[in-house]
Amino acid sequence: MSGEELARLDGVHKQSVEIGRKRLLMGAGLFIIAFLAIVARVGDLTLLKDGYEPRQAARAQPFTASRADIVDRNGVILATSLATASLYANPHHVLDAKEAAKKIARVLPELPAAEIEAKLSSGRSFVWLKRNLTPKAEYAVNALGIPGLYFLREERRVYPQGNDAAHVVGYAGTDNHGLAGVEKSFDEQLRTSEQPVQLSIDLRVQHILHEELAAAVDKFRAVGASGLVMDANTGEIIAMVSLPDFDPHNPVGHDPDAIFDRNTMGVYEMGSTFKLFTVSMALDSGSATLASTYDAVHPIKVGRFTITDYKGEHRWLSLAEVIKYSSNLGAARIAMEAGVATHRKYIERFGLTKPLTSLELPEHGIPHVPNPWREVNTMTIAFGHGLSVTPVHLARGVAAVADGGVLHPVTVIKRRPGEAVPGERVISEQTSYIMRKLMRLVVTDGTGKFAAVPGYLVGGKTGTAEKTGVGGYKRKSNLSLFVSAFPMTAPRYIVLAMVDEPHGTKDTYGYSTGGWVAAPVVGHVIARTAAMLGVQPVDENAPEVRSAMDLNVSAPGSKRIAAN
Repeated sequence: MSGEELARLDGVHKQSVEIGRKRLLMGAGLFIIAFLAIVARVGDLTLLKDGYEPRQAARAQPFTASRADIVDRNGVILATSLATASLYANPHHVLDAKEAAKKIARVLPELPAAEIEAKLSSGRSFVWLKRNLTPKAEYAVNALGIPGLYFLREERRVYPQGNDAAHVVGYAGTDNHGLAGVEKSFDEQLRTSEQPVQLSIDLRVQHILHEELAAAVDKFRAVGASGLVMDANTGEIIAMVSLPDFDPHNPVGHDPDAIFDRNTMGVYEMGSTFKLFTVSMALDSGSATLASTYDAVHPIKVGRFTITDYKGEHRWLSLAEVIKYSSNLGAARIAMEAGVATHRKYIERFGLTKPLTSLELPEHGIPHVPNPWREVNTMTIAFGHGLSVTPVHLARGVAAVADGGVLHPVTVIKRRPGEAVPGERVISEQTSYIMRKLMRLVVTDGTGKFAAVPGYLVGGKTGTAEKTGVGGYKRKSNLSLFVSAFPMTAPRYIVLAMVDEPHGTKDTYGYSTGGWVAAPVVGHVIARTAAMLGVQPVDENAPEVRSAMDLNVSAPGSKRIAAN
């Protein structure tokens, strides 16, 4: 073969190699373009363009709650956030809407098949089917293998204790914003801080109070009840229950009466419990002493109304007996002797005329105060009619009466150890010392005997008030109350129970008063919680205990005040 032919063949070979190389490069380029197109499409679907599946990147990342926990004073979780899966669909991807709806309804029976089918046949590119599925439900839906169903990772607020502290804790909406209770009042802190909000509530006491109030509602066929336990020294609310209550996971479906917090929003005439404030006022102002006596024989006529005693003694009563027998006539005359201005001043001192601004809950009731405040108002308010307050107002005021005469702000947030507790003196220590003995007398010899708990020196005051309605008072609709403190030698806790419209039973001989209905509730709560609250029982017959509760023994370092 000549050199010329060799050269020509070599050129053809090189040309073929070059053509092959170009074709390989072109093929590789086309492959890369196809790959990028696929990646772009996956990204398009992931980013929810045109209504397709939401972004799933969070699925591979550790869950971080966007809302901090709420815990009780011992660290028990009351509210927390959990990662959940929410089910949605792209109807364009569903092959058979009717068949898919039947299958989904079998594993999610709370969703009607007809409703699911309507969504899957809507022609839209995105429809929610169910938010916040449980892991078991998510697995069951996945196992169906239906095209066009997808999951989005979300967050759900859960309340492990259920109804027990529903009104205090409150609830958050699907957008994770607080809508009631602590969830609402601390909404910003819960969303911006990882630290839990620690309440003053003790879940153990809360649960017991809930049980006892529910039992009273059932026994007396009442329309509702409320109660609380408060630290008399710090103003911390240890437990607070309002019945009926609600499931914080589904508050929207409940009756408005269940959402209503009777402790903080309800304002009521508190009946004879107000006699504690009247007698405190008289002793502290000097308008009365334990030696003072009052006419409980003759009714007091005010216009077309007449003030009388319920099952009265029909004789003159000492100051202590006015409390012991719960005399309306005695209380009215005590207030009249002190005068309108003095009586009103002390009622205001006890914080009974203004909202509770310190209470960290958004649900607040405003006291109903007479305006103008005349002599007739002083007479009726003296025994608990004509001025309406919340149960928290009442408990706070009684704490000041029993615990040395200092009024503390109330709180649902746990105070730090050693934290200085603000307070305002409203009566003297000596007046408070005498009032403890009078409160103890109510339980040992008066209307509150069913609140007695051996060893814990319970003291308190009963109250029974007719509810107001259109045109006046409802004679057969009562609020039955008992407010207490214990132990009366050095009060640590206030316990209050209020039962709304109770009906007497055979066991109560048909009575539905505070002494028969509410006092036993308080006694049961104290019996079950005193030890866990750190209160040790004492020998009630020990000489030092009997001396401390004897009305004829004066306070240490004070002038003797004898009953004569």
